[in-house]
Amino acid sequence: MASTNPGGDGNGSGAATTPARQFNLRQLYIKDVSFESPNTPAIFSAGAVEPDVKMNLQSSNRQVGTDAWEVVLQINVHATAKEKSLFMVEIEQAGLFQVAGYTAEETQIILGTHCPATLFPYARELISSLVGRGGFPTLLLQPINFEALFQQSQQARSKAAAAS
Repeated sequence: MASTNPGGDGNGSGAATTPARQFNLRQLYIKDVSFESPNTPAIFSAGAVEPDVKMNLQSSNRQVGTDAWEVVLQINVHATAKEKSLFMVEIEQAGLFQVAGYTAEETQIILGTHCPATLFPYARELISSLVGRGGFPTLLLQPINFEALFQQSQQARSKAAAAS
């Protein structure tokens, strides 16, 4: 999505009329990670179980420089079987993004859709690895449509604002 303004103002001066649009991932990192399996080793001797897996996902962002934003994707996964916890995974996968040359509205869309979508594959791999290392079958999280989630969030905010 990174692009620059190659042209000028049309009069041959070469002066840029709008700032260059940039969207870059500058740094990828884990802010927090936790894996718990409170009922091991007893849970392993119970035989094959069909786990009930619940996932909670949240994205947040904050400006950390002129054109720099930290975006954090928080994912909590809790697997249970017969009312006992199998495992709980909590992660905060983060990235430092450069977002420049966009309107405020476009920037919020990028921060709410493209940035979490960039972070999600890394978070999904980390969760799968942690669950496997915890002695459980690999957990494969399905892709997420962050654009649809962003639109739902915007609609909920609009309704809340209209109600108050």
